Amino acid sequence: MIEPELIRNFCIIAHIDHGKSTLADRFIEKANLIDLRKFQDQMLDTMDIERERGITIKSQAVSLPYQAKDGRTYMLNLVDTPGHVDFSYEVSRAISACEGAILVIDATQGVEAQTLSNMYMALEHDLEIIPVINKIDMPAADVEGVRRQIDKDLGLDGDAALAVSAKLGTGVDALFEAIVERIPAPTGRSENPLQALIFDSHYDPYRGAVIHLRLKEGALRKGMHIRLMSTGAVHEVEEIGHFRITAVPTDELGAGEVGYCIAGIKSVREVRVGDTVTEDERPCTSPLPGFKEVKPVVFSSIYPIESADYEELRDSLEKLVLNDASLIFEKDHSLALGFGFRCGYLGLLHLEVVQERLEREYGQSIIMTAPSVRYKLLLKDGSTIYIDNPSEYPDPARIESAEEPYIKAQVITPVEYVGNIISLCLAKRGTQQSFTHLDEKRVELTFEMPLSEVLFDFYDKLKSTSRGYASFDYEVTGYKPVELVKLDFLINGEPLDALSMLVYKPNAYDRARTVCERLRNNIPRQQFKVAVQGAIGSQVIARETVNPVRKDVLAKCYGGDITRKRKLLEKQKEGKKKLKMIGNVELGQEVFLSVLRASEDEER
Repeated sequence: MIEPELIRNFCIIAHIDHGKSTLADRFIEKANLIDLRKFQDQMLDTMDIERERGITIKSQAVSLPYQAKDGRTYMLNLVDTPGHVDFSYEVSRAISACEGAILVIDATQGVEAQTLSNMYMALEHDLEIIPVINKIDMPAADVEGVRRQIDKDLGLDGDAALAVSAKLGTGVDALFEAIVERIPAPTGRSENPLQALIFDSHYDPYRGAVIHLRLKEGALRKGMHIRLMSTGAVHEVEEIGHFRITAVPTDELGAGEVGYCIAGIKSVREVRVGDTVTEDERPCTSPLPGFKEVKPVVFSSIYPIESADYEELRDSLEKLVLNDASLIFEKDHSLALGFGFRCGYLGLLHLEVVQERLEREYGQSIIMTAPSVRYKLLLKDGSTIYIDNPSEYPDPARIESAEEPYIKAQVITPVEYVGNIISLCLAKRGTQQSFTHLDEKRVELTFEMPLSEVLFDFYDKLKSTSRGYASFDYEVTGYKPVELVKLDFLINGEPLDALSMLVYKPNAYDRARTVCERLRNNIPRQQFKVAVQGAIGSQVIARETVNPVRKDVLAKCYGGDITRKRKLLEKQKEGKKKLKMIGNVELGQEVFLSVLRASEDEER
């Protein structure tokens, strides 16, 4: 057990791509936790997707032993966090397990939208914030300019900010000392009844659920009987330990420490992130506050390609939820695709990541429907319903009015891109709320706009419009009236419920035409003509045709009378008519994915 005054719990927070994972790499390197031959970049990014995309998706904890200048050895518990707006829930959970935060700011980019958002989150939890200016080795670095931004935009002491290069390791030793000196030690006592917060968890196929804990009070020992306060379930502790890149078992965890616990919990439903763990014989008086309820903003259904894999998909989703608490799911059914699950996500990147993790980590072959937001419908009988699934859309004659969720979007951009970004936001039905000059080079724009407009390609267009310099953050504010219609798609006259979507009426024609074109390009050609139609109710508003493949029945005719050839062509024509009557079109996963992905023209 380590004395609380020798423990420092801190996280690294920043805007996306400001160097959090690289700085965490330098910490691990300086602490000699791993052999240099086995070292690789992004040590704490354990998923293939994180390495490929160069982003952090999951918060990861690691314990670093550090001998300070005062001669004492401290245990620094670090949590590396994501920077993308879709994973802000991961950041909030990491922050609740810490007493301090390192706020990393890119010396070439300055303060950006997510920098502000994460700093306010840390201040809400009364964390000690150490501002760090990273990438000082870059030719475009403006350290003094960023210090002024820290003073003016963040209200922190710019002169106290530490200048480092996470890539080269410059200034990391001074940062280690600052962590020891400026971040307070945990206040809990090991003699008190056990009170520990579950801030994360993952599933081990051999050991069951592995709980990630931050002990606020008391001590945790092997063989102890623990109780999960939300469910009342009691389990015996089999193994506890610290995170040192790999899990390192220990006999006891004391107050203030961060570690893991394996207690033979086989049912993944029992472990809830934000729950409090206490001792069964000597429980604490009240649970810890946990986290605010996560509210998904994007909804999409997942179906197994083979209906027999439904149970396996459910088990995979339960294991994934254990590791990704912001994902929610419930049972769903489609006439075209059978049984599946309706899932809620924090954004479109979160949706893509869930899809990739199900396919890679759990070996699932799945089909996902087009994403949607949750609409509020006021019916003529006075009742109000919320729907996110187009299949639940009632008869339009019953609907009095419809409302859609709106967001407050903050965009920080260099002055030269302001005109283009305002045009983009206005095209997405945005209303400008404020225009603030942060300094002579940067502007903060605030827009109110529908969440549904931001879902598909807004982030990509914002980055291409501003050459990557603009940053974006948003929060859901409430509901506003909208002209809503249900857009259906028909293949050979048969409605395909999995592709139905709820859209803003003036955009319905463009959306229907785009989806019909994508379907035409992705549906395999048949022996007969395939009609692809977009319709609102019984009114068809867009149509494309998949032309048939044609066997050359005249190949065996050489010379001879024309009537022979005409007879063969007429016979073929009759055969195609019959095929069209009985022919079914099989749609593969790529057809559904083509509707999800923006077309090349839209991206440009």
